[in-house]
Amino acid sequence: MFISTALNEGATKPELYLHLRSQLRSLVAEESDLIANAANLSSLLYHSMPDLNWVGFYFHKNGELVLGPFQGQPACVRIAIGKGVCGTAAQQRQTIIVDNVHEFPGHIACDSASISEIVVPIIKDDRLMGVLDLDSPRVGHFDEEDAQGLNELVEVFVASTTLEFNL
Repeated sequence: MFISTALNEGATKPELYLHLRSQLRSLVAEESDLIANAANLSSLLYHSMPDLNWVGFYFHKNGELVLGPFQGQPACVRIAIGKGVCGTAAQQRQTIIVDNVHEFPGHIACDSASISEIVVPIIKDDRLMGVLDLDSPRVGHFDEEDAQGLNELVEVFVASTTLEFNL
């Protein structure tokens, strides 16, 4: 299946996220595997959105977040719940936008090129399954339109994916 990640440069963020939801629905239409869908969503976002240097998943396992599929430089493998931006988003079960990670108390520097970050918790049946994490080398790169669009993508991901670990 060919998925186009190209979008006109003049597109608005809502148009971009509408396009990404359509692309994601095509990718997960006949697939429910957690790792396959997380890998494809990571790649879709990384290659479709401007000014990203890292996109990926951390899954909640044994009381901590463990690195899942991602695009970008090697990353921290384990993050404690409540630590850093990812752990805080997981603990609060809320999307967190950070304009400058160097000003975030307890920030975990996995990639020194990352400046701004957005983390979306993945919740199914009131259980924390993990987080989707996006980093940018630009200050203030993410906003509420990104939060809304990414939360909608996570909803498609959750609805289409078996969120169980068969390791």
